[in-house]
Amino acid sequence: MEIKNCVMSDVNEIMSLYEAARNLQAQRQMVIWPFFEKTFIEKEIEEKRQWKIVDDHSNIACIWVIAFEDPEIWGERDKNDSIYVHRISTHPSFRGHRYIDDIVEWSKEYAKQSGKQFIRLDTLGNNTKLIQHYTSAGFNFLGIERLTDTANLPLHYQREPNCCLFEIDLKDKSINT
Repeated sequence: MEIKNCVMSDVNEIMSLYEAARNLQAQRQMVIWPFFEKTFIEKEIEEKRQWKIVDDHSNIACIWVIAFEDPEIWGERDKNDSIYVHRISTHPSFRGHRYIDDIVEWSKEYAKQSGKQFIRLDTLGNNTKLIQHYTSAGFNFLGIERLTDTANLPLHYQREPNCCLFEIDLKDKSINT
């Protein structure tokens, strides 16, 4: 397995993975991601914020996107000291491989190299399975906050303002032992 930036030729596969994620979210009666426009994904690729895990045959196993600011979700905590991980999506054939662990290890290195103290992510609603999944990967669950400034966020944040917040503090000595 290898982690690398997505490229423009990945766009259709990324869109397919998001569709698979929406189908799984619907099946599990979770908050469902909206359709993401191709131009939206292309912009993230151009900005080198879309990432992928590929197998030995160059098949995309998992994708995610990062951001360097997230004020609508993190408010006063957003102080240019974090990377934010969003939209983790695993190819249906690769589910169950705990790519979250690989993403966390990669994120720790990426954050350190970028001079950031925190790795943060969020999920919507009171999804106890995802809360357990993220905490088992090393994230601290900070609780559920009700978002109030969602106008500039994707539609699913406007439909479900209860947001679970997670972070890894890279200065926390207990995670580096």
